[in-house]
Amino acid sequence: MKLNDSIQYVKGIGEKRAQTFEKLGIKTVSDLLYHLPRDYEDRSEIKNICDLIDGENVCVCARLTASPRSFKSRNRLMVTQTTVSDGTGIMKITWFNARYIENQLRGDREFVFFGNVTYKGRNAEMVNPVVEVYDGKGRKTGRIVPIYPLTAGLTQYNLRTAIENVFEKLDERIENTVPDKIAKKCLIMDTETAMREIHLPNDFESFKRAKYSLSFEELLVMQTGIQMIKGDRKKYYAEGFSDVKCVGEFAKTLPFELTNAQKRVINEVCADVKKNIPMNRLVQGDVGSGKTVVAAAAMYSAVKSGFQAAMIAPTEILAKQHYKSFTKMFEGKNIRIALLTGGKSKAKTEALSLIEQGEVDIVVGTHAVLTESVKFKKLNLAVTDEQHRFGVKQRATLSEKGKNVHTLVMTATPIPRTLSLILYGDLDVSIIDELPPGRKDVKTYAVGENMRGRINKFIASKIAEGRQIYIVCPLVEESETLTAKAVTEYAESLSKGAFKDYKIDVLHGKMKAKEKDAVMERFAKGETDILVSTTVIEVGVDVPNASVMVVENAERFGLSQLHQLRGRIRRGVHEAFCVLFCKSSGEFAKERMKIMQETNDGFKISEKDLILRGPGEFFGVRQHGLPELKIANLSEDMEVLKMAGIAAEEILKEDRELILPQNQNLKKRVMKRYEEVGGKGILN
Repeated sequence: MKLNDSIQYVKGIGEKRAQTFEKLGIKTVSDLLYHLPRDYEDRSEIKNICDLIDGENVCVCARLTASPRSFKSRNRLMVTQTTVSDGTGIMKITWFNARYIENQLRGDREFVFFGNVTYKGRNAEMVNPVVEVYDGKGRKTGRIVPIYPLTAGLTQYNLRTAIENVFEKLDERIENTVPDKIAKKCLIMDTETAMREIHLPNDFESFKRAKYSLSFEELLVMQTGIQMIKGDRKKYYAEGFSDVKCVGEFAKTLPFELTNAQKRVINEVCADVKKNIPMNRLVQGDVGSGKTVVAAAAMYSAVKSGFQAAMIAPTEILAKQHYKSFTKMFEGKNIRIALLTGGKSKAKTEALSLIEQGEVDIVVGTHAVLTESVKFKKLNLAVTDEQHRFGVKQRATLSEKGKNVHTLVMTATPIPRTLSLILYGDLDVSIIDELPPGRKDVKTYAVGENMRGRINKFIASKIAEGRQIYIVCPLVEESETLTAKAVTEYAESLSKGAFKDYKIDVLHGKMKAKEKDAVMERFAKGETDILVSTTVIEVGVDVPNASVMVVENAERFGLSQLHQLRGRIRRGVHEAFCVLFCKSSGEFAKERMKIMQETNDGFKISEKDLILRGPGEFFGVRQHGLPELKIANLSEDMEVLKMAGIAAEEILKEDRELILPQNQNLKKRVMKRYEEVGGKGILN
């Protein structure tokens, strides 16, 4: 078996099941081996029944003392029960809806049971344990067992068996990615040994070494690619802006004073655009911190230097909002602005012609700006707002409408400072860490269902004062598998119940753009009292009169997402309140809700989110435009990351293009990683 063979040829998979594996991104044998465990269970220790401790997960080796019997419970569940003994004690075992278990427990022989032990009085019990025949060499028990990410139609047993079968039949060596010199210096295992130990660990010490080695390898690939991208930028010539002093004059015409953070970031941008190297800068700042003004200053400088500028936003609502803001800011400055959104019209055709002729200075729009029909005469500044909503290819498409244009990307998604340089490694990062004066913190309260009546009265009192309300739900329609509040049904129940006397509207991602715009326009004009929405309002909705946000099933959202939502009511002069309804009473949920109540600082919240939930929140949506890490955990592996960065620097200093024999495998991995996301300019 070869690494590039199709997954369907692995024993036990076949053509039909291979389609299920593909849902996990597993198409080849290599993909399967790099589908790494998300956790482990220690099933290596077998204990006597007399030594069991209440609440522990443990293996017991025992014989049945009674044949299993099955019956239906009062709530119609199929229950299968038996008792077992190992000579030191007796334990009761119960399974629910597992009639097949009777066939497994046949014959007078020893079985190993793994599960959670509970005591009822003096009697030990396991519910739904894993079971297999004891033969001294278990597949499910008697060892450290990996736990893999799954999809519908696959079980842990399917994954484990497939991987074991691959290792038995693989007749191709898994090549080392880390050059020997670096591997020796950093104590890295060879890749094949590390891969076996990560999937089939002999003990936790071996597993730790394997994880460290594969984490280092993965981070070395990422860091090498990032450093090459940054270095590549210096190869390209860009026209620098001839007039950046005009930005100071522009700032004086604004009806407000810039914050020190805004001034600092504008200066960083101006320093970039003066150079003959293409700018590639990220401006990161909380909702309401004033990123749009930074973009406006850069655009003003571009136009005054004789160039065109363009900004893309992820939604029509946000694009129109930016268009209005820029029109107001540039009033009387002889700057021509065009708005481009989807659809066809005579006005749009005329606008496209004017843009191509250079008669339009600034273009603001949605994905429509990226289409082939949009041609610029002299584009030299590309701005992307809420950049995590766009892929690398889309950002590149906008940039390619000019020649080596200066690029500015903006995000209000708070990312831990420790991760900014990694997630946005191909960008220089500027942070606006200060809010304009007068912006108040949002008072946040995490509550249970018992507070529903009081919260409803509070909402009614705020509407009576003239304020408007957001109610955010996690789903569009009711789901059989989830109990989360659904937008459409919930809005209907509110309009017939607690808020029947108020005007309620609904907004969600499945609506057409025109429908969304109409809903938001009504809300912005104050024609709607309550807007029941999904997280579509997370980006770009600016209604200063909305001062209360209620989030249903808050436990289903990430902290950073909750903070983004909360930022929507931070815009106005009115006191703002955020109510988080949380159904879960677990300690994890309580800790997360406590953080939201204690701070309004998005960066602190994102740091906590990273610690509590790991980097999945940031990498799961590929906000940085790079492929997801499969083994390294940036909340745990920061030291490994630093080591990998130093190693990448050392390798590239000696061999910039990775042409030496010892760097060939690293070169292949770097190319593959960045090709997956449309990476450009690496090793061409």
